[in-house]
Amino acid sequence: MGRPRGFDETEVVQAAATLFADHAYDGVSIDDLVAHLGVHRNSLYKTFGSKRGLYMAALRWHVENRVRPLVAAIGGAHDVAEAVRRALAVQEGGSGLDLLLMAAVERAPVDPEVAAEVAAALDALDQALAARSLPSELAGALTSALLGLRLRGRASSSAGDCGLAGAALAQRLDHHPS
Repeated sequence: MGRPRGFDETEVVQAAATLFADHAYDGVSIDDLVAHLGVHRNSLYKTFGSKRGLYMAALRWHVENRVRPLVAAIGGAHDVAEAVRRALAVQEGGSGLDLLLMAAVERAPVDPEVAAEVAAALDALDQALAARSLPSELAGALTSALLGLRLRGRASSSAGDCGLAGAALAQRLDHHPS
């Protein structure tokens, strides 16, 4: 009989999602995962098969536990301005868009499975924004703008820049929705 697992798989996946969101797939080595997650290399391989296996588990966890609640929050917004504020909000553990953004830029172009996960999440965001009385094309453009604003926020030394730009965009859309 094998030894019982000495770690909580969900906690490892959640921590890996944060690490991949902060440093991207190519910026995280197996040694980084072992050091950051506190799990032995053999245990990671036995449980997830590979770095990519852990990445896919982390991306799926992120979509289910960060993006889906964000989609629900956007869907419950009273107007576009509030939807934009909710989409750009950064809670403990990062933004609901961070790993999705990194996956879209880095892995989706070279990995069809990642591309499918990203496309489904982006479609859900588009639909939530379209429910705010936006034409579907404008909802898709707003999703793209929100990802761009989040990217800018990650690159900026001032976290407020992203929020100010998002608020200006939302105000403009509220006044001229079509």
